[in-house]
Amino acid sequence: MQGKIILVNGASSSGKTTLCRALQAALPELFWYLSLDHYRELGIIPWDRVRSGEFDRQTLRPQLFEGFYRTLPALAEAGNNLLIEHILAPNDYPERLFEVLAPFEVFFVGVHCPLDELERRERVRGDRPLGDARKDFAVTHTYFPYDIEIDSTQPAPENAARIITAWQARPVQENPER
Repeated sequence: MQGKIILVNGASSSGKTTLCRALQAALPELFWYLSLDHYRELGIIPWDRVRSGEFDRQTLRPQLFEGFYRTLPALAEAGNNLLIEHILAPNDYPERLFEVLAPFEVFFVGVHCPLDELERRERVRGDRPLGDARKDFAVTHTYFPYDIEIDSTQPAPENAARIITAWQARPVQENPER
């Protein structure tokens, strides 16, 4: 049996991580929580060496995304439910992500946040280049209709409850390709 997939998309600093943690804690089934940020945080990718210029980020980018995207169907085909946190942006090969996920039923969640709040969060975080949130804000929500959209200025547990309610009420597709 294929795993179920919930894909959470939003701009940098929109609250995706907080929301995904709330979702993983509240979902009635076990979901693996996956994000490219986890690769950085766990040291899977040596970001310090990339940032220093020892390795060229732009050269590595295509294979990084291709590798991440290919892991998702493998995990879902093994029966694992996936909660995927991602930023869909033109330079992150979104079409390829849609291609590898086409055989699966994917529940799409849009995480919205006003631009001024995104930029405030980005400044407070201090771990991202200033301006990333603004760039993402312009393009992140232009790819497809969502199954549910949330406002991340609302409490994460409330948003998680709304998402779970909508996810449980979704029509299950026989042929999930969009």
